[in-house]
Amino acid sequence: MYDLQTRQRVLALVGQGRSLNAVSRETGISRAAIRSWRTRPEPLPRAVGRSAPCPRCRPEPGAPAATASYSYLLGLYLGDGCISPHAHGGAYLRIACADAWPGLITRCREAITAVRPGASVSVVPKQGCVMVTSYGRHWPCLFPQDGPGRKHTRPIALEPWQQTVVQAHPWELLRGLVHSDGCRSMNWTTRVVRGEKKRYEYARYWFTNVSDDIRRLYTDTLDAVGVEWTQCTRAGKPYNVSVAKRASVALMDAHIGPKH
Repeated sequence: MYDLQTRQRVLALVGQGRSLNAVSRETGISRAAIRSWRTRPEPLPRAVGRSAPCPRCRPEPGAPAATASYSYLLGLYLGDGCISPHAHGGAYLRIACADAWPGLITRCREAITAVRPGASVSVVPKQGCVMVTSYGRHWPCLFPQDGPGRKHTRPIALEPWQQTVVQAHPWELLRGLVHSDGCRSMNWTTRVVRGEKKRYEYARYWFTNVSDDIRRLYTDTLDAVGVEWTQCTRAGKPYNVSVAKRASVALMDAHIGPKH
């Protein structure tokens, strides 16, 4: 059984366009093994016995101890995450993170280990991104929004205990949502001043998600922290949420800032 780091290194070589024969000769790993790893990048999960007890499975269910990290991870999950059941029990939590933002990848890993101390976390390379992945039996307990189909095809609503966490850590949720499905960009416009056209640049935060429920969660949380926003449409349907007013952008910069 090869470890995950070996699998990732081999898959990275294949991702560079190298043939299976060339990678096999260089690494000493059979072509059959490499071919199977392209279908299943992660090794089969081991029994999880060292992770912390699930806070939702206690006689009196509660929220994770690391509530700020959970609020951030909830934002990442709602934006670019999924939970995949495993045939032998348990489930994988997977968060897609773009290669362009190594700081985001690090922060995602840190949030997972804070929420589930002792849980294993791996980074599986994909085309243009990585999947930050953690196996555990209780991820569905912590993210009850999990369900069949894509998120925008089913209702997304927070449980009361999740609402309490978000109310205590609204900026962490916003940061997770922006880090997954949002960005900070520079826009420009022109104005005529004393007969002369001048160009002005200004910062703007965008959040894009096709789920009405997830966009509403984002805008409700913006309202709670005093950030002004506008809804933008695509093909006549709500799609983007924009934050462009100077005072609101300053608030977002103070608590979120650009991805890195």
